[in-house]
This record gives sequence, structure tokens and C-alpha cells, in this order.
Amino acid sequence: MSSSKIFARNRALGYVCNHVPCTTRHLKRRQETVIVSSVGKAFHSYGVNHLTLLSVSEPLTEEITCMVADRRWIFTAAGGKIQGWKRAVHVVSSFEGHDKPIHSLLLFGPLLISICEDNIVKMWDRGSRELVATLPLDAKTFTVSSLVHPQTYLNKIVFGSEQGGLELWNLKTMSLIHKFKPWDSSVLVLEQAPALDVLGIGLASGLIVLHNIKFDETLLEFSQDWGPVTGLAFRTDGPPILASSSPSGQIVLWDLEERKVASQITEAHEGTITTLKFLQGEPLLLSTSSDNSIKMWIFDQQDYTGRLLRFRAGHSAQPNVVRFCPSNPNHLFTTGGDSSLRVFNVISESMNFSMGRASYNRKSAKKKKEIAEALLMPQITEMSVCPTREKEWDNIACLHSNSPFTTTWSYDKRRMGDHKLMPPQYAKATRVTLEVYASAVQITNCGNFVVVGYSSGEVERFNIQSGIHRCKYGDPKAHKGCVRGVAVDPLNQWVLTGCNEGLVKFWKFRISKTPNLNPKSLAVLQLSDGVSFFRIHQESSLMCVILEDFSISIIDYEMKKVVRKLEAHGGQVTDACFSSDARWVITSCMDGRIRTWDIPTASLIDVFKTDSPCISLSLSPTGQYLVTAHVNYLGVFLWSNKTLYSHVSLRPLTSTKSEAAVELSELFTLDRGEVEDDEDEEEGGATSEPDQIGDLATFSNVASVFWKNLLNYEIIRQRNRPDESVLQKSVTAPFFLPQLAPTLTQDVRFDISTKEFEEDKAISKITLYEKTGLTQALDSSMIFADLATRLASLPSSSLHYEIVSLEDPAHLQKFVKFLSWLFSTKTQIELAESYLSVFLKAHTEACLSNQQLTNALSSLEESHSNVWETLKSEFMFNLSVIDNIKRFNASSVAM
Repeated sequence: MSSSKIFARNRALGYVCNHVPCTTRHLKRRQETVIVSSVGKAFHSYGVNHLTLLSVSEPLTEEITCMVADRRWIFTAAGGKIQGWKRAVHVVSSFEGHDKPIHSLLLFGPLLISICEDNIVKMWDRGSRELVATLPLDAKTFTVSSLVHPQTYLNKIVFGSEQGGLELWNLKTMSLIHKFKPWDSSVLVLEQAPALDVLGIGLASGLIVLHNIKFDETLLEFSQDWGPVTGLAFRTDGPPILASSSPSGQIVLWDLEERKVASQITEAHEGTITTLKFLQGEPLLLSTSSDNSIKMWIFDQQDYTGRLLRFRAGHSAQPNVVRFCPSNPNHLFTTGGDSSLRVFNVISESMNFSMGRASYNRKSAKKKKEIAEALLMPQITEMSVCPTREKEWDNIACLHSNSPFTTTWSYDKRRMGDHKLMPPQYAKATRVTLEVYASAVQITNCGNFVVVGYSSGEVERFNIQSGIHRCKYGDPKAHKGCVRGVAVDPLNQWVLTGCNEGLVKFWKFRISKTPNLNPKSLAVLQLSDGVSFFRIHQESSLMCVILEDFSISIIDYEMKKVVRKLEAHGGQVTDACFSSDARWVITSCMDGRIRTWDIPTASLIDVFKTDSPCISLSLSPTGQYLVTAHVNYLGVFLWSNKTLYSHVSLRPLTSTKSEAAVELSELFTLDRGEVEDDEDEEEGGATSEPDQIGDLATFSNVASVFWKNLLNYEIIRQRNRPDESVLQKSVTAPFFLPQLAPTLTQDVRFDISTKEFEEDKAISKITLYEKTGLTQALDSSMIFADLATRLASLPSSSLHYEIVSLEDPAHLQKFVKFLSWLFSTKTQIELAESYLSVFLKAHTEACLSNQQLTNALSSLEESHSNVWETLKSEFMFNLSVIDNIKRFNASSVAM
């Protein structure tokens, strides 16, 4: 199978950029600069005006290592292969010749320069795609790390090396012009300054050098305290400002006139800044980072300080929990290793937002960004969401890795709440000495309480509005082992808890008013192995219990017994979820397979395998989407439920041969976003699809309305005629009619005879006939292919008039020859049939009265028969097969 029976690939969410530097291109038709960012095997295009996703490329076979773009083309390097993209979607050119991965690309007029890890420089002609020249350099003495084309330097390139030196080469003569005195550190960045002959040089030691390459003199030097220089950008809208970036996410603005630091952005990104670029003529700075974010900074203050204007970001670490919002099926909660909680919109990426990062002291972290990292809480490992009271107080409860705290979040306010729930017996302990951690959580259906289980076996209930501890289940503990799952029924009658010893206990939710009296369990259910986690279906009495032996038990908690047991997993079960009607349960496993089980029959009905294990999944409340998170992927992946829009035959699977294998990188390409406007076609670069495929009869690309209206033109004209009352002539004669001589009875008379007008009509008809475009084309030596293109471009009314207006036998005979040629090519079959129909309706008598036209029609009939016999045989074969299948099905039903 090529895909799952139930779930079809939709798209990936949460990808913005990665460690590969981005490139920019300006589109004149959009009047906008476009950012092209790599997301692994594909790349995205964003407009800077609103950071709107414009297009997503097709996936490559390898990871993209570098890219470069101009207003017409985008070139990407993956491994040792370079590919050229048109409109950021389709590959139209390819350059192959490098044996090692390519790390640098540069557009140099009509040439494309590439450098691979073997330290070999190759120059390609972009138009002919041929290799122009090869320049091997000695890696021991000069390993190329960066390159730049100095402005006004014809045919010249400056190379920077890991050894710290620069070399100026003439690529036309393939000769070394000048070798600059090396620095003590590797050259990481080369950037052309607005002033001629001046280059900005960023070194691995943190040194920033402004060097005049004409006189080989150093003009300025700055030292960056944040480590190696990863990016340089010169401001071009007036003030002499140079921006530099570091691996730790800082941006420093340098005043070149005062030769000092103008301002700093200390927490610009959470990872290494890979791209730094001022937009041409604007106070806007673009920065991208390996933390999966793109940010636009605006510098509109007098002190050159920058503020964040707009940004687009995803998780900087692998997502580990995904849950659909119960109140909004288009919103998706995701948590990752970066301790953040994000909401993704499955319809539009522009509606994504972040609820912040979990912090021990949110207010202090917000005021003092320098201590924000120290206050970060561990990553979120589990969450529970309830939409009932989301407008009034916090409605999300989250557990953190090896942490005793349960944090609350507000979906309505889009931020972390103020409560950190913890049992009162641990209030005086510090988080360093306390070894107990929260292991299971569930918000009640009323939205007022949250029940938390702990690794020590304790189960506590809190009020989520005030954060006050309400009660404790068990005396002294609910379980002897670690609590792995808690659940509360929709009516707040029962609390269910499970532990690693395989016990599922049933507790009464309400507690006695007697002081210091903890409720005791009313029933205990012993399972075959320890519990891993619970998943409860709120609209029914079913609960899915995942056990440590990789099996699944479906429990009816009203009857307090196991009703189904599912066994087929080959590894640890990572997550599970119910469908909205509680008929399916979907599970993920560390063997990379996602299985769908039918609960009434306790059978496996669908399975597909991904190239990376799924660690979390969730089905939308409407059942429209399944979302999954996978190991080593920064994004989450959407899958469409095919049963909602097509008939799917679901039968129990008896063999593993029916499972589908899906590569996750293919999901990067299906969300195209807006369509990016194309620029003017480059000479010789246009590509066209073939009009004919083999010996098949093909249709045209014209809409079917065109030829349908042409065939029924007379009916349409009769239907659109005005009423008879409008067509009646007015009794009052117009003022422009000629007057007759007065008589005895009438003083003034008008000449209303139609003879003169009929003569005028005849003249105008002849004039129009002579000026018809079809007759002019038939008189000229126009190629039939061009004539077919012209007729297909006309409106139905104009084309009908031109065919009907043919009167000259020579024109009629040539048009019949044109139809014979069109049938012989077997292209535009539906148009040829409609042309022939209109022609025969209008000119049958003229064709029968002329012997030459009769002979031409005989030739036309032969061409038409050749095409129709081929189609007729195919039609009859298909009709026979369909009829046979219908008879077989009818006989099977009768039996």
C-alpha cells in the first residue's frame, strides 16, 4: 500500500527555518521582499510585510546545505547537487559535478559559483547549465570558508579562509590578483559595505574588521564579547550602523562614526543567529536562527535601539505532547523540550501564537531577561485541557519532567497562570531535595478541580481557580507504587487511579466532611501488568489503559471491568486517543507504527509506519485531523481522515503486508499557502508541457463551458432574446428620417421604406465578412497549429459567428482541411467535434452543392473515423467490465 486506508498525508506545522542561512529576493510585482528559509529537505518563502507563508517547495532527497536567490531564481544545494527553482515550487534546472557536499553558493552575473567540502570552486553557466571552469584550491594552506563579490570589481571574487587570510581572484583569467595579510582567526563572514572597496570581515575570535581591499588597509576594528561573529549587516537608510550577531543569540549595533557600541539586543534568539540582513533602504533588520524563528526588528528610535516588529516561530526543541483544543477544533496545543506551550492553527499559520515558556517566577523572568533562562522550568511531559471555565480562570494543567509542580495555564489569556500546585506536606521542601514528582493529571469536566498523581503513590485534588488543596485520596496513600494514571468521570462521581503495580482503583469523588478522614477506594481492578498511562473518553464510560507489557485494556468504569483487550504492539506504546464516537482507539508505538483499532470488534483495522517513532498524537473533536509528533522532528504532522469525505472499506487486518510506509518529509510540501507571483520569464528558460502523450487522444486545456456553449449557441441566443414588446417598432418616426411632399390631408410625412436600410445591411454584412479574423487567417498562410490556438482563445459567441459567416467555397474547403488536420493530430478532440458540429449545421447545403467540398468532407470523415474507432474500442471495453462487475455483485447478493 502507498498510504493508510484511513489517514491521508496533509501537511507539517511548526517549521520556520533551521541552521542554514536564509536568503532574500525582491519581487517587483508584489512590491515586497521575500525570505527563503530552509526547513530540512524543503524550503519556505515568506513575505516580509506580514511574514505570510507564500509557498512551500517540493522535498529533496537530501538536506539543504546552502541556498541563494535573485528575483527570478532560487538555487539550493543538497549534497553535491545544485537545483534551480522557478516560483519557489518547481525544479527546472540541475547542476551536478561535486563529489562532496556544497557549503557555499554565490550568484555572479550569468554564472553560479559553488564551493564544496573538497575545497573545489566550480563556475556554472545558469542558462546552458554547463560547467564553465573549475578552480581547485589547496586545503592545507587556504580552506575557503566564505566568499563575496566586491562592488564594481569586474570578474573578481574575494575568498575568506579558515586559516584567517583573504585572496582576490579574477575568475575570467583564473588568476590570483592579491593575497591579503592573514588574521589570527578563521574568517566566518564577508559582507560588502555601502562604501566602495570596503568589506566587513567577521572572525571566529569575535573580531570585526572593516578592511579597504583596494589599498589593503584596515579602517576599523571592533571586538564582540559574545563569541564568534556569525553575521554582519550594514544599514543603508542613512545612519552608519553595522550589526553583528553571535552564536548565543545576541545582536550588537555598532556606530561607525563614533566607533562604539550604539545598542544591543541581548536576547534576540535562543540559538545561533545564522542570518543577519538590513533591508535595502529601510530601518528593518532581518534575523533568523537555529531556534526555528524568523524575526524582524525595526530601528525607529533616536538612540538606535531596536524593537521587535514581527516574528514567526516554532518550537526550538522536539515537541513531546500534542492535544487538540476541545472548544476550538482548529487549534492545537503543543509542548516541547524548550519548555514552551504553543498553539497552532490548522487552517492558517498567521493565527499561530505562543503562550510563553514555563517559569518558576514568571513576573521576574519577564522583567529581567538575563535571569529568564535560570528560572525556566523543565519541559512539559503531560497536559490536561478543559474548555468549561476557560473564560473565567485557568483551564490547562501541565506536568513537568521530574518536577513536583503542576502548572496552570489560561487559553483565553494566552499565558501561564499564577498557580503552581503542590501538596501541602511538601510545601517546605526545596525542589533540589524533593525527589517526588507529579506523574499524572486530569482536570474535571466541570473545570473547577484538578486531580494530580505523584511518584510517591499519593493522589491529590486541588481547586484550579484558587490553587487551594482540597483533599487527598487514600490513607495514607492511594497506591504503594508510582501513580501512572488518573481519570475523573464527566459527572464527578468517580476518580480512577492506576499504578505501576497493575492496580486500578475506584474512588468516590466527594469526600466526607469529617476532618482528617481521607476517602478509601471502593473497588480495585487487577490488571496483567503495570499501568503506563490512562486515556478516558468523556462522552462514554470507556477508558483506555496502556500497560507495560505493550498491551491495551479497554475498561468500562461503570461496570468496573475490562471489556476489550488489544495486543499487537512490538514496542513501548507512547500515546493513545479515542475517536469522538468512541468506536476507534488510535495508538502510537516506538516501532514507528500508528495503529487504529475498532473497539466493538477488538480488531486492528488500519496501520501505517513512519520513518521516525511517534511520541504523541491526538484526534480533533470533529474527527477531521489526526496530529502526530515524532522523534527528532521540530514540527508536528497533520493527517486527514479519509472516511469523512469518501467511502472506506474497513476490515480487520490479518497480515502485516497491508501496512503503509510514509516518509515524513513528504508532508512538508502540501500546504502551499499563498501563491508567489512569478517574475518575467528568462530567455530560453521557459518550459512547456507536451500537448500530446504517445498515440492517445487528448483534450485541450480550454474550459468545458466553451465548447458546450458553442454547441448550444442557438438555444442560448433564443433564451436571451428580449421580449416582443421591446422588439416592436415605435409608431413615432425618428427625427432623422427623410420627409415626403405634403398632401392635402397631411402636412408632414416621413419616408419609412426599408429598401435603403436593407442595402446598408447588405453592405455592412459584406464588410463584416471581409474583416472576419477566420477568413483573414484562411486567406493567409497561417499554420494550422496557430489557427487552432487562435480559435481556442476566442469567446464562444465570436467563434460561432466567424464559422457561420464563411461563404466563399475556397474558405469552406480550407476550413474542412483544417478540421481534418486537427482530427489527425488527436489533440483538442472536444474542440474539433464542436467546430465540426457548428460547421455542418451552417454549411451543409453549400457542401453538398460543391463537388470539391464533398471530396474534402470525405477526407474529413476518414480522419474522424480513425480517432473515433480508437475511442470507441476503449469505451466499449470499460462498459463491458463495469457491466460484468454489476452482474457479479447482483448474483453475490442473491446468493
